[in-house]
Amino acid sequence: MAENEEQPKPADPTDDLVTTSHTLGDLAYTATAGRVVLRREILTDGKFDGHLAKAEVFMTTYTLDGADAATRPVTFAFNGGPGSSSVWLHLGLFGPRRVLSGDAGDLAKPPYELVDNAESLLKHSDLVFIDPVSTGYSRATKGEKPGDFHGFTSDIESVGEVIRLWTSRNQRWLSPKFLAGESYGTLRAAGLAEHLQSRHGMYLNGIMLISSVLDFGTIDFNEGNDLPYVLFLPTYAAIAHYHGLHGDRSLEDVLAEAEEFASRDYPWALAQGARLADRQSIVDKIAGLTGLSADFVDRVNLRIEHVRFFTEVLRHRRRVTGRLDARFLGWDNDYGRELMSEDPSFSAILGPYTAALNHYVRAELNYSNDLPYEILTGNVHPWSFKEFENASVTVVEKLSAAMRANHNLKVHVASGYHDGATPYYAAEHVIAHLAIPEELRGNVETKYYPAGHMMYVHEPSRLQQSEDLAAFIRTSW
Repeated sequence: MAENEEQPKPADPTDDLVTTSHTLGDLAYTATAGRVVLRREILTDGKFDGHLAKAEVFMTTYTLDGADAATRPVTFAFNGGPGSSSVWLHLGLFGPRRVLSGDAGDLAKPPYELVDNAESLLKHSDLVFIDPVSTGYSRATKGEKPGDFHGFTSDIESVGEVIRLWTSRNQRWLSPKFLAGESYGTLRAAGLAEHLQSRHGMYLNGIMLISSVLDFGTIDFNEGNDLPYVLFLPTYAAIAHYHGLHGDRSLEDVLAEAEEFASRDYPWALAQGARLADRQSIVDKIAGLTGLSADFVDRVNLRIEHVRFFTEVLRHRRRVTGRLDARFLGWDNDYGRELMSEDPSFSAILGPYTAALNHYVRAELNYSNDLPYEILTGNVHPWSFKEFENASVTVVEKLSAAMRANHNLKVHVASGYHDGATPYYAAEHVIAHLAIPEELRGNVETKYYPAGHMMYVHEPSRLQQSEDLAAFIRTSW
């Protein structure tokens, strides 16, 4: 090539979607897997400079064959992290195929197994699973900065653009539309509800918040913020009950006592500081509810941080409990440590879900990509919350605004009693503080399960949750 000859420009990225046909019982459906190119309108010196490719986002879509788009709902689903792919909701609860991962005390053995999901939400809604940029197979395009997508607003904007594109390309603007998020995905979903309305005029029928966290102030154990200590207490009590530290008392009885204490005496006691007169009675109450020793409760100044709890509560048995699901137990290499070295509940599910996804996408969906499928990656960190500098990260007002503007928007909140990451009582606290009129409070429903963060790894909970979500879809449009 001559020295002054121009180098050829790299090819513009294109969608690489693959379509396959399947059945689930008597349902015939089409699956589409692959990456779609996200583009942005670029202005240079005030002049339009084209729609430039910025990212390639991996999606897996399931649509029922022959359905009427006007009466066929569609659900856009994602998990959280930040940094998580959509694999958990996809192969654990919603999708037409699911992985058998086992459960606490009865873990599945490698190489694991995929089976038909007879309770799939596909029976009631088309499904679109979205992997945000840098998760799954989603990546920034050549020359673009992945970090531009790793933040609160940029994440909502990019996922929102995926939803707009899919809805337009598939002529689904007049279909009933739902969002489903898990964990940080609930914060994303609430923000998206407001964003889709205000930016694109897209009004939703419902939002499914699974293991909800809409206000980080309810779960972040920061100096000066006593709220998480209070809101985690009923979950600590539920965990202590599960592991036999409450004798023959019922879970309902234990939770009623814990919630009453957390709603009145506990926050009052923490607010007293050195003015607290009868400190020992508060110490004994917390110890009795949580299964911890009174000495430990006294030494941590009545304030039990969650990972310290999972490390401490069964120290006398030389075991640690899970954070995502405290029904799971693990071992550590040192039972004098302050914080456990890993979460045994995450370790228990990572292998099955990773193996299942990597097999499924190639062998059954016919999609091939040599990139590693990022199940849960740290590559998105540091995650930017610049919009909340010197303030708590919260979308409570965004969800409230979406509900006030869209009077028909329904909200489903699902919590696991043994979820040590997003405690159920914190979710209740947030829902009670939505700035909506009394007439709209009936638009919110709450469901509870005797399991953890991914409550669907517990088979009775999975069956009940599938039924609850199906009912929510049916009654929300």
